[in-house]
Amino acid sequence: MPHMRWMVFVCLMGLLVNCTPPPPSADMRGASATVVPTPAASNQNPAATPAADATTTAPQALPLGDGKFSQTSQQGYIYACSTRISNEGAFASGAWLDETNKVWYPDLKPSVDGQVWWDAASVTIDVAGATRTISSNALPKNHPTGIFPVQNSDDAYQYDRNPNTISAQQILYQLPQMPQLSNAVSCLPPGIIGVALTGVPFYNGFDEGGRDAVAHEIQDDCDGHPQQQGQYHYHSVSACVDTKPDDAGHPALIGYALDGFGIYAANTGTGTLTTADLDECHGTVSEVVWDGAVVNMYHYVATADFPYTMGCFRGTPVQSNATMPADGAGGPPAGGPPAPGGPPPRRP
Repeated sequence: MPHMRWMVFVCLMGLLVNCTPPPPSADMRGASATVVPTPAASNQNPAATPAADATTTAPQALPLGDGKFSQTSQQGYIYACSTRISNEGAFASGAWLDETNKVWYPDLKPSVDGQVWWDAASVTIDVAGATRTISSNALPKNHPTGIFPVQNSDDAYQYDRNPNTISAQQILYQLPQMPQLSNAVSCLPPGIIGVALTGVPFYNGFDEGGRDAVAHEIQDDCDGHPQQQGQYHYHSVSACVDTKPDDAGHPALIGYALDGFGIYAANTGTGTLTTADLDECHGTVSEVVWDGAVVNMYHYVATADFPYTMGCFRGTPVQSNATMPADGAGGPPAGGPPAPGGPPPRRP
């Protein structure tokens, strides 16, 4: 009997030991686990313990500019001289386009492959008296282009088979050094509306189908592509140019419109402008650096959203002093729906 009482005592002690809870500091999930504390119910300001913001990883959505033609000046639209519509340009769309909700996602859009540098690129911008002369061969200075025609091994080929080859295109403009606002705004032509400091022309924001060219057409990593005659051009500010403001917060000059006014970056040092901040021609009046002096003057702003650079001319545009290649509405590259068993149609 004493032996039996001893065994019962040992068993009871074992049960008590095994049932004893672990000390509060013990982590029963293992050393690699992350402990997520349960927030206590209190009146503490939620901002003091912010949760992760899901929008930091979500792709940016921009409104589509499809069909935003206007027969007069209107904020967020293009007052276009030509509204000719064709089925040329990119022939397919992908995950970056949501035409049902009329938005697109720049971060999801592919670009044309390649890094082609142009040693022959040439651009000069000179001021003499009241005239600013811009001369360029339209090849980009200080940045590469993609490989055009688009290669069939390129992922861009399944959306936009741009068959055009980049070639030098001599352009020459004589602009007013100190432009003036006109009594009435002017429409934007389908081809060149301005010239970037890189020597590359700016076209308006449409393709030949009256669609948002930046959203639909596939450009290279520097946001350019050639049209039918081989003229490389932008429809928006290039990702390969410097858009940082100066130390005083003045926006960076990125080019000149054909009425002589400057086209500046949207980053002001204290914020980034959008179309909603600008007038019907996509411009504003603020302090900028103009030919080395700080002045308060009208200028256009190159934003991330449509119409990207300009909606109309606020000054009086000049004509080119050189023979320019003809171009269609918006100046996109040729292309279109692929014919069964063959490549897309090509314009001469």
